[in-house]
Amino acid sequence: MDKTWVLAEQRDGTPAGIVLELVTAARGFGSVVEAVTWGPGGAGAAAVLGRYGVTKLYNLGDIGESLPGPKVAAAIAAQLAAESRPDAILIGATHDGRDIAARLSARLDLPVLANVVGMDASGGRLTSEHSIFGGSTVVRAEFTGAVPGLFIVQAKSFAAEAAEAAEQRSLEIVEVEVPDTGPSDAARVVTRHEEEHSGPKLDEATVVVSGGRGLGSPGNYALITELAQLLNGAPGASRAVVDAGWAPYAFQVGQTGKTVKPVVYIACGISGATLHVVGMRAAQYIIAVNKDREAPIFAIADLGVVGDVTKVIPRLIEAIRARR
Repeated sequence: MDKTWVLAEQRDGTPAGIVLELVTAARGFGSVVEAVTWGPGGAGAAAVLGRYGVTKLYNLGDIGESLPGPKVAAAIAAQLAAESRPDAILIGATHDGRDIAARLSARLDLPVLANVVGMDASGGRLTSEHSIFGGSTVVRAEFTGAVPGLFIVQAKSFAAEAAEAAEQRSLEIVEVEVPDTGPSDAARVVTRHEEEHSGPKLDEATVVVSGGRGLGSPGNYALITELAQLLNGAPGASRAVVDAGWAPYAFQVGQTGKTVKPVVYIACGISGATLHVVGMRAAQYIIAVNKDREAPIFAIADLGVVGDVTKVIPRLIEAIRARR
C-alpha cells in the first residue's frame, strides 16, 4: 500500500480519540498517512496528527459552523480522493463518520466495509476483520476492485500510540477552498447545542457502570450515576433504557451506541443481548448483576452477582462510602 487516508474529526484543534487510533493503525500498514479534517481549529490539529505520523493534512476550513459539516466534507473529500487516489480511507464509526462514509460511497461509486474491528496489511493487501454474532465469530474481508477502499472502523479497535521520533516528520497543511458542492450548499446550520458533561467521557473512562431494564423504573437509574461517580467512572445504558427515556442517547453502549473498552465494566440489570455485548465485551474485567441466573451476560462476566440490582447496588454504594 502506498497511501492511506484518515478522516480526522476534531473539535477546536483536538482530534477525536478514534482518529488517533486510526492514524496509529494506518502507520502500521507501511504506507504514507494523510488526513482530511474540517471545522474550526482544523489547522490546530496538525501538531497532534504530526506526532502520530501524518505527513499531509487537507484542511477544509470552518465548514460545520454554517454549512452542514458531513455533507460538505464528503463532497470535497470525494473530489480530493478522485485526484489523489489513496489506497484506503479509514473512517471512525461515529455519527458524522457513518454519514460521510455513505456519501463518499455514493459519490465515488464504491462499496463500504463497516463494523471493522481489526486490519492487517502484512500480505500486501489490506484485510479487514469484522466481529459478528455478538463477537463469537470474526470474519475477514478485502476489496478486490477499484481504490480507495472505504472502511468504517469501530472505536477501541486499535490503541492510539504516538509515532517514534524518527517517524515524526514535518506535516504539510493543504488549505482547501470550499467549491460549489451543489445541493449540499442549500442547508444551513442555524444553531448548535452542546450537551453538558461532567466526569470522564463514556468511551474514554477506565470504569463504566451501565444500567439496563432490570432497574425497573427510571428513578432507579440514579443508582447507576451515583455508583459511577463514586468509582470515578462514567454511566452507561442499554438500548432499552435509552429508548425508554431513562438515560440520554449519549449514554448508550452497544452496536448502535458507543463502543467502550474500560478496565472494569459493571452491567447492572442488563440481560446481555448481542447488540449490547458487541459494544462492551472488550472490557478487561466484566462484572454483572442480574436476578436472572440464566441471563446471557453471565457467560462473558468475570464476576457475576445473582440478585436484584435495586438491592445490590445500594449496598455496594454504602460499602464504598464506608471506606472513605
